[in-house]
Amino acid sequence: MKLKYQLLKKEKSTQARLGIIHTDYGCYETPMFMPVGTRATIKGITMEQVKECNAGIILSNTYHLWLRPGEDVISHAGGLHKFMNYQGPILTDSGGFQVFSLAKNKEKDITEEGVYFKSHIDGKKLFLTPEKSIAIQNKLDSDIAMSFDECPPASASYEYLKNSVERTIRWAKRGKKSHKNKNQSLFGIVQGGPYEDLRKYSAEKTVEIDFDGYSIGGVANDGESKEDMYKAIDYSIPYLPKDKIRYLMGVGEPLDIIEGVIRGVDIFDCVLPTRIARHGQAFTSYGKINLNNAKFKEAFIPVDPECDCYTCKNYTRSYIRHLITTKEMLGSTLLSIHNIRFLIRLTEELRQAIKDDAILEYKENFITKYTKSTD
Repeated sequence: MKLKYQLLKKEKSTQARLGIIHTDYGCYETPMFMPVGTRATIKGITMEQVKECNAGIILSNTYHLWLRPGEDVISHAGGLHKFMNYQGPILTDSGGFQVFSLAKNKEKDITEEGVYFKSHIDGKKLFLTPEKSIAIQNKLDSDIAMSFDECPPASASYEYLKNSVERTIRWAKRGKKSHKNKNQSLFGIVQGGPYEDLRKYSAEKTVEIDFDGYSIGGVANDGESKEDMYKAIDYSIPYLPKDKIRYLMGVGEPLDIIEGVIRGVDIFDCVLPTRIARHGQAFTSYGKINLNNAKFKEAFIPVDPECDCYTCKNYTRSYIRHLITTKEMLGSTLLSIHNIRFLIRLTEELRQAIKDDAILEYKENFITKYTKSTD
C-alpha cells in the first residue's frame, strides 16, 4: 500500500509536529532520521544491525543501482527489500543530485528532455529523463519514489534558479504521469534556493500536482550557509499540506535536525553518520569527537556514556581508537552503529519533547551540552 501520514500533535510554541507513518511494514513515528544505503547497503553494517538502531525508513540511490547491478537484476530478485534483506520501508531518491554533479556543462548537458552526463565508473555517456528515473524506481519497488528534479549549486543566480524551478515543475508533471507502481508513494520536490518568492511558487505549483509527500530540496549543497538552509525551510513549509509528509533532503547534523523539526519537518536523511565514522569521528552528547586523537588511547569509557547503542554497551573509546588507527574494519562498523543510533535517538527525544510541549527547552539544553566538545 502507499504510505499514509497521520498528524498526531503540533507543539504549542513552534511548528514542530508529531506524526505517524503507516506502512506495509508497520507504523513509524515522526520526526525521524533515515539512514542512507546508497548502493543497497548501509556502509559497513548489516540490515539486522540497522534494525537494532531502531531505524524505520532507509534510503537507496536510483543512480547507483541503475548502473550496478541494474534495476532488472533487483526486480528479478523480487524488489529492493528482498535484494538487500531489509524488512522495513525504503525510499529511493531520483538520482538527480548525482546526475547534476556529473553534468559538466550545465547549459549544454541539461536539456528540457533530460540530462546528459558521464558515468563515474567508466566514463560512458548516459542520459536520464524524468520518465526513466521513475521507471527505474518502479522496478526497484521502493515504498517511496522521488521526482526527478534539477539540483542547482548554491552559487546559482536568481535567474538561473527561476528557470530551474520551472523546469523541475514540468519534470514533476512528466514523472507523475509515467508513474506506474500503484503501491509506491511518489514525492514531489520543492526547489528555489534562498529566495522566498521562488520557494513559495515552487511549493504551490508542486502541491497542485498532488503528490503523496513533499521534499524540500537544494539545502545540502556545498557552499550553502546555515542561514540559507533555514530560509529555504521557512519559505517552503507554510505552503505544504498539513496531512502529508515533509522531508528535508540530505541533512544530518544534529543541530540542523533540531532546527528542521522546530520549523515543521518530519523526516531527514544524510550519509554523514557513516561517512564520519570511516574517519574515526563520532557524535556524542557533548559534541563530536575524533578518536584518532592520542588523548583517547587510554580512554576506557564508552564513545558516549549517555548512549544506549550496541557499541557503547560493549566497547570503549580506547579499543575503537586502536581499531581505527590500525585500519581494522570493525572500527568503522562500530562507529557507524553508534552514529546512526545517535541521530535516531535524537529524533526519539525530539518526539518526546513535542509530546511534552517543551521543544525549545530541549533545544537549549542540547546546545548547552553539545557545544561543550570533549575533543
